Amino acid sequence: MSSASAIVRSLAIGVLACLVGAAVIGASYDLAGARTTLLLLLPLAALVLVLAHWLAANRRRLGGLARQFRFGVIMVVGSILVSVWVAAFAMFLSHHDAVVVTVMATVIGAVALRVGEIVSRGVMSDVESLRDGLEAVGAGSRDTVVEVGGDDELAELAGSVNAMINRLGAEEAKREEADSARRRLVASVSHDLRTPLASLRLLVESIEDGVATGQTRDRYISQLRIHVSVLTGLVDDLFELSRIEAGDITWTMSRIELDSLVGDTVEAMRTEADILGVQVRAELPGDELLAEANPEKVQRVLFNLIQNAIRHTPADGSVTVRARSLSGEVEVEVTDEGSGIAPVDRPHVFEPFFRGGTDSSRTSEGAGLGLAISRAIVEAHGGRIWLEPADSGPGTRMRFTLRSPVPG
Repeated sequence: MSSASAIVRSLAIGVLACLVGAAVIGASYDLAGARTTLLLLLPLAALVLVLAHWLAANRRRLGGLARQFRFGVIMVVGSILVSVWVAAFAMFLSHHDAVVVTVMATVIGAVALRVGEIVSRGVMSDVESLRDGLEAVGAGSRDTVVEVGGDDELAELAGSVNAMINRLGAEEAKREEADSARRRLVASVSHDLRTPLASLRLLVESIEDGVATGQTRDRYISQLRIHVSVLTGLVDDLFELSRIEAGDITWTMSRIELDSLVGDTVEAMRTEADILGVQVRAELPGDELLAEANPEKVQRVLFNLIQNAIRHTPADGSVTVRARSLSGEVEVEVTDEGSGIAPVDRPHVFEPFFRGGTDSSRTSEGAGLGLAISRAIVEAHGGRIWLEPADSGPGTRMRFTLRSPVPG
């Protein structure tokens, strides 16, 4: 509401109050008294209301809320006293009645001033709590809780401030976690690039200096190809992971027979498992399992999970791949008979470059991106992937789900 319209509304209320008062006088005495009352009260009401709007527009000149409340009480009591003595001079009231009313209005005014101070004290306390809380937040505190004594608009404001503080803390925690993850990623990439690059440099220098000749030179060139292949695979995996997490994917989704895809993938991994003395098998239901997915990407997930399971299973152990249909989705489980994953490592298995265990030298096969890429692929399909809670037996169980096709 604009200032001009607010003044007009206040004046309309004042005129209405004066008319009601004049009507009461007219009904109690006569029309002349009503007319005189109206002529006396209208200018006074208009003056007080315009002054109240002026004070509201110039609150800075009054200072704090307590002083503003005090001025409001003084204005009301003052208008009562003025109206009483104007009425006395107009012969509506005797001098005796005017004095009595003045004393009563003054006493009530003094009490009203004290009431205003008492009420404003609680309001000021809540305002100070809000101010102190915001100052603490501005200074960096995120565990501040603003508490107020009332259950009013200031309490609602305090609730909003507390919610804002919680959001700030959560956002900063996310940002700090993202920064920490970025630093770990950069450190891991640097570490995984340093070793093959150093080997490449030594091999190239040996060939350029003529140190490596004949069969040694051929062997060095073969090693160069291996290191280049490792670097290419690492860069490709990083690029694919970043694209999936950024949503920059153009996969073609179709209705796939997941049971057939699982069986084919297990057969493709059997040679690697046989070399390591590990038995790999698929346990599939007799019914057809359908999923809405990209077959190449789902097979990439299966390859990653089965290959990890084979690598961590001792000779004469086994890896089992199961699939089943659930309500609106299909679930795949890859189980191995390895030593399992340490409790401290379990929350981090899907983080890029995480390999866990005691592998601090990072000399094991793989860059630690397989599970991170698998998670990104599954989540891009609208599914989820997780590490089943450890039970009393050895081994690890990985599970992921995919959406079933919508019946058409």
